[in-house]
Amino acid sequence: MNPNDYIITRKRKKYKFAKFYNSPICFEFEEWKQKKIDVIELGTGTGLFSVELAARHPEKVYAAIDVKADRLQKGAYEAANRSLENIVFIRARADQIAELFTAHSASELWLTFPDPFPKKRSERRRMSHAFFLEKYAQVLKKKGTFYLKHDNLSFFTWSLEQLVASKWHIDELSFDLHESDLADDYKILTTYETRWLNEGALTNFLAARKLIQ
Repeated sequence: MNPNDYIITRKRKKYKFAKFYNSPICFEFEEWKQKKIDVIELGTGTGLFSVELAARHPEKVYAAIDVKADRLQKGAYEAANRSLENIVFIRARADQIAELFTAHSASELWLTFPDPFPKKRSERRRMSHAFFLEKYAQVLKKKGTFYLKHDNLSFFTWSLEQLVASKWHIDELSFDLHESDLADDYKILTTYETRWLNEGALTNFLAARKLIQ
């Protein structure tokens, strides 16, 4: 790698981090004060999926969460450009979610294209592992819905098994979301999804509710 390329990349990252910290709708985990949130997206990346949902549903308040501030800033500035006042961006880990929000306060939680961690020894790092599902149940309302979108079929079917074993009820299911008759909101494209659909991948989708809380 050319040393100058490294320097340019570092400067770009610092610039993006600065944009995150300068946005009034971006928060670090330690800064966030619990507020009413209706819909959460974990591992949001750029957050553009949540931005579009927020634009379509101004009556709901959205929180887009990711560990990388340089990604989150893109969604935050798009939300500002669209004058959206019903979305925030939080830099935090998925395992911190129960500390971010009041118990049983959110009506929806989205998990969009998380890292599948394909190696067996990394199962506990998968964001649909029973460990994480328990935390999601703590945040969701009694009849709240968990949504999952993913292109990796092995990861998706493994996630289904985790949900069933953890006593979640599968309300909606598709192994080819964009050819299904499911709701248009589900078909909003994430940045990652756009790329893989162009390469011929299919989007697997499910909606589930915890049976016992």
